[in-house]
Amino acid sequence: MSAKKKQSFLGGAAILAAAVAIVKGIGFFYKIPLNNILGKEGKTYFDSAYQIYNVLLSISTAGLPLALSKLVSEAQAQGRENEKRRLFSTAIWIFFALGLAGFAIMFFGTRSVAEMLHNESAYWAIRALSPAVFCVCLLACMRGYTQGQGNMTPTAVSQVLEALSKLGIGLALAWYIFRLGMGQEFVAAGAILGVTIGTVLSMFFLTGYLLTHRSPAEALDVSAGRGTLAKRILAIGIPITLSNSAMSVINLVDTSIVMGRLQNGLGLTEEAAASLKGAYGYAMDMLNLPPSFVFPVTMSLIPVAAAALARKDHRETDRIISSAFRLIAILALPCGVGLSVLSTPIMRLVLPAQPEAALEAGPHLQILGLACIFVCVMNLTNAILQTYGKVHLPVLTVILGGLVKIILNYVLVGKPEINIHGAPISTLCCYVVIAGLNLFLVWLYSPEKPRYLQIFAKPVAASVLMGGAAWAVHGFVSRALSGHSAYGANAIATLCGILAGVIVYAILVVALRILRAEDLKTVPHGKKLAKMLHLR
Repeated sequence: MSAKKKQSFLGGAAILAAAVAIVKGIGFFYKIPLNNILGKEGKTYFDSAYQIYNVLLSISTAGLPLALSKLVSEAQAQGRENEKRRLFSTAIWIFFALGLAGFAIMFFGTRSVAEMLHNESAYWAIRALSPAVFCVCLLACMRGYTQGQGNMTPTAVSQVLEALSKLGIGLALAWYIFRLGMGQEFVAAGAILGVTIGTVLSMFFLTGYLLTHRSPAEALDVSAGRGTLAKRILAIGIPITLSNSAMSVINLVDTSIVMGRLQNGLGLTEEAAASLKGAYGYAMDMLNLPPSFVFPVTMSLIPVAAAALARKDHRETDRIISSAFRLIAILALPCGVGLSVLSTPIMRLVLPAQPEAALEAGPHLQILGLACIFVCVMNLTNAILQTYGKVHLPVLTVILGGLVKIILNYVLVGKPEINIHGAPISTLCCYVVIAGLNLFLVWLYSPEKPRYLQIFAKPVAASVLMGGAAWAVHGFVSRALSGHSAYGANAIATLCGILAGVIVYAILVVALRILRAEDLKTVPHGKKLAKMLHLR
């Protein structure tokens, strides 16, 4: 990879990573107040609609935009302008058909889908989200096309626009409907409608961008036929789609099983089951937060590893992949341990209007905090296996982990003494299985075998000490503030515990030399950061 291309890639990665950080930050300010408005039942209705949406979305957009991006990038590098344009015009019809099919399933089959999930009250939320499937499919095509040309800015802007619409429109609608005194199913539908409006606005933005940035240059290349180009897109995109959509499908089936076992196995009403599932959903939101911030950091290393692998530079490939593992360990382990150690205080902090739900969600997060670590490892190892060309293996490991999750949920949730607490246990076991299998496969196919004990030992030790410090400081401050406002005392104690954990962990990372200067070489502004931290 030339220095110019490498710099261009890192600039693009930095733009997308910044966009993800902004989107997740906006999402935090959307989800936290929304969760307080929804309540446990409304949370389940919202999540049910979103999980159906995620399945249709991942099937439609998980792999095909990457395939289009890759083919457009290759055509542009070879100066084949006509082929690049035809790739887009061919792909847009594929995405149009997929989006239309997804919309039809969600809109016309709303009742059947809600019944399948044992959650008929999610009807209006599912229907409100159905147009978003169609819009996002077209968005994915346009994003893949612009990214293939090395332009990450339109994708970044459209993602931020979507997030702002959720915050400004969805949250406002949910609050307004809540104030009208309507049922939680309508509050959830109002919140979901903000997502749909956001995708529509984002689609209009990207359409306008493409219309005003068309290349006037004429080209003499003769493009392949549309049928041939469609086959190329599908050949690359389908394996990635299978890998990325498997977990969404499993989560949807899992939701159906959990709701079904709570009602049929334990004899609860749909509302009571939705209430229990909602508390679990609150904890799942916290589980999903750290991986979304951690993964873009390590993903910037993967294309560089692919370039080294293509040169058959096994030593450089090993160095880059080891750096990726160290960064995952350094970032994911403290996040997971922190969520687990301060689980109930954190839930009480983010759910001031739902104190009962916060107490119910705390034990779930205690388990899911540990699962967060394995989610991060799974994401990284999936990317590494795809870099090695083993695109089918992540599909198999995800399916195996998903089967473990489904079986354990069916058995555990149906036991009265365990009930909903079986859901986080099965989730943890699922990701442990997937991450464990992936780690073995990466070791098996790596030319230079990763030294896992050397990579993970120090970060594990530092994270345990950090967790102990956070727990001790939180307990001390809580006792010191006893007798004051319950929420205020918990908020101060929790923030003090988090701050203590961050300070202790930062000191240990430097003192134990866990992070190396070479780990930051390919991360944007990594050299400056390494110099500032006096890393060698």
